[in-house]
Amino acid sequence: MNRGRYLLIGGFAAAVVSVFFTSQMEAQPNSVQQIVPGVWFREGDIKKEGHCNNIIIEMKDYLIVVDANFPSGARLAAADAKKLSRKPVKYVFDTHHHGDHAYGNAVWTQMGATTLAYVGVAQEMKRYEPKRWQTANRKDVSELNAKTVEPPKQTFETTPFVIDDGTRRVEFHFFGWAHTRGDGFVYLPREQVLITGDAIVNGAYNYMGDGHVANWPKVAEAAGKRAIKHVLPAHGRPGGMEIVTGQAKFMREIYAGVQGLIKSGKSVDDVQKMGMAKSLEAALRFSPQSQNWVGDGLGGQAVATYEEITQKKPHGEIEGGK
Repeated sequence: MNRGRYLLIGGFAAAVVSVFFTSQMEAQPNSVQQIVPGVWFREGDIKKEGHCNNIIIEMKDYLIVVDANFPSGARLAAADAKKLSRKPVKYVFDTHHHGDHAYGNAVWTQMGATTLAYVGVAQEMKRYEPKRWQTANRKDVSELNAKTVEPPKQTFETTPFVIDDGTRRVEFHFFGWAHTRGDGFVYLPREQVLITGDAIVNGAYNYMGDGHVANWPKVAEAAGKRAIKHVLPAHGRPGGMEIVTGQAKFMREIYAGVQGLIKSGKSVDDVQKMGMAKSLEAALRFSPQSQNWVGDGLGGQAVATYEEITQKKPHGEIEGGK
């Protein structure tokens, strides 16, 4: 995600859009498609509403939803879940602490669901909240009349954490600090489905403010070390292993490219100016396999990488927090 992605942590509210079901070729925001029997991908409207994607997983007696979304996104996802199945949503898994993935927690728990996350998500909330919640400037957040985000009701530290009801096995993994200190993944071994949150996205959505740029590709590669047919990211369209390998390659290339600029004597201001002048992409020399992740936020990403390299610590430590 780029620096403009802060609007996803505290952005604007938009009108609710009608939802319809469609095939992968026709998919668009607020559409739902079946990936494998009992697993659906709901595409969030990132441009207009700041919503992430949601994944709905059917178990024998209940549903699991991946990512709480913003409050308005939570309500849309819940409405779609009811269209898909009469089964209740029992668990909602926060892949990380950012607003577009966790600020809807209270919406789901009020419906009777249990919010679930890797322990690092709750720790990140303690680090960055309530400041981000209170400055979110979103109608759907303010309407909850809460002082801060509701933390996950259940956390786990040892991974994989497994839910298996005899009909489906769902594994919840943590592979290290990439996008945030708490990046959670979901893996369905029988269906060979990997659900990646923001640690692996399909497009130019890499926000690095809370990240660890150097470690990010290692996390992506660790996640990819299993049988995978379907990759379902929190932003961008679903795909296959090319999303995992492309994400890792982009992170390695931006790190190496910025290292090169530093060695050539470029200052952080120089890098920022190059980003504004649209000359940065050429200077960083991305391979064709990385182009999908190059976008308008490249300048901010390069600055974050520069700061991480020169200050010799993960960028998430530079950004601050408690």
